[in-house]
Amino acid sequence: MTFLNIAFPVASALPVSQIAISAVVGAARPLLGLGILATMLIVFKPMLLGMLRAALLVISPKQSREEKTASRNLRNMLTIRRIANDLDRSSPNMAAELRALAARG
Repeated sequence: MTFLNIAFPVASALPVSQIAISAVVGAARPLLGLGILATMLIVFKPMLLGMLRAALLVISPKQSREEKTASRNLRNMLTIRRIANDLDRSSPNMAAELRALAARG
């Protein structure tokens, strides 16, 4: 004797209604599981985000201030050299000054 027989005695008498009820229960079971999963994700969201951030720091650590400054200086130097190369034909004096500026770093 199942729980549905106690709750719905008519359902046990009519096989068609029992099949319909079991179909509804069968469809509701995955929805209930998804609801529980969503609830667990909402409850443990801060912890999961912290673990994700820690894993990302292990994979790609943040650059130090000196590393950021060095990469910014390199990028600026390459930009100045590119501008100097563009100006080489039209204004050689300006290109030479830009190259000297880029060489200083």
